[in-house]
Amino acid sequence: SYDLIPRVQDPALFEAPLNFAGADFPTYRLTDLDSRLYPAEKGRTGSFGLFQNLDRAYFTLTTPLADLYLGRQAIAWGSARAVNPTDVLSPFTFDELDTEDRRGVDALRIRIPLGQMEEIDAGYVFGRDFHFDESAFFLRGRFRARRTDVSPMLLGFRENLMIGADLTRAFGGASGWLEAAYVFVDALGGGGEGPDEGYLRATAGADYAPAGEWYTFLEYHFSQAGAGDPGQYTDLFQAPAFTDGAVYLLGRHYLIPGFSYQITPLLLLGGQVLANLEDPSLLAAPTLEYNFAENVYLSGGGFIGLGKAPRLQYDELPAGPIRLRSEFGSYTDLYYASFRIYF
Repeated sequence: SYDLIPRVQDPALFEAPLNFAGADFPTYRLTDLDSRLYPAEKGRTGSFGLFQNLDRAYFTLTTPLADLYLGRQAIAWGSARAVNPTDVLSPFTFDELDTEDRRGVDALRIRIPLGQMEEIDAGYVFGRDFHFDESAFFLRGRFRARRTDVSPMLLGFRENLMIGADLTRAFGGASGWLEAAYVFVDALGGGGEGPDEGYLRATAGADYAPAGEWYTFLEYHFSQAGAGDPGQYTDLFQAPAFTDGAVYLLGRHYLIPGFSYQITPLLLLGGQVLANLEDPSLLAAPTLEYNFAENVYLSGGGFIGLGKAPRLQYDELPAGPIRLRSEFGSYTDLYYASFRIYF
């Protein structure tokens, strides 16, 4: 899978992400193509840019005992709907526009089936030039116990060690999930100072369809890597959880409700809200999609941040002229339209 991506946008958007959630996550690729074809990486960026991405290139070997995958492939975990604590290799942010395909990573992966619904999944994910401090490895199981799907996992990434678990279960007409992970920072590092303080992330939620046209879910997310005081948010950007662990939410406690409603068989209304409970602030994401022909979709929506706006603090230099007073109050509102054809 190879992507050729032309972009026409404000020149400033080529240089920096639109929101803090546009985090620059680590890339687990042994080597890669230059992402920007035009203009040159050191050239002056106008309003037009041409980009490329080799997203999939892998071989599969299938045997009676196991399946082996080698090359650039998608690797993702987690059952939570909005925030996945165990998914640190190539996660989506809440305000990601293009979620059609997970970004590929370079890996050697083996999946061993143990039964119809059970397996062992293990592999090594290559960082740039095989450097261990930019690579990852994982061991994950999937088992069925007492009508509950249980997935324990062990993951080493960029010299950090993570243990996690993902549980899903149906009860009545609803289903629920609990996904949690604890990261031991620098536990695999070669330094003699010992590991830094670790952090816990967890997401619990449930969904329910009260009628044929309705689907609803509610999720709670806790992040020990975040801060309770908005004044401390900017101090987090250099913390290991944000530079290595794919954490991008700055707070600690979040509530995420969501719904979809089938207005007609071809018209779907939906929405989610990511609410920081301590700021307080929220990011609302309404959507409307129309399937006006077979495999042809027209949709639109937005990401709207509500909360206290940042304040300029010139008298606090050199600490910085901007003081965040809420997380999503600092977000830029974004509105989009999408036209998709599948063939």
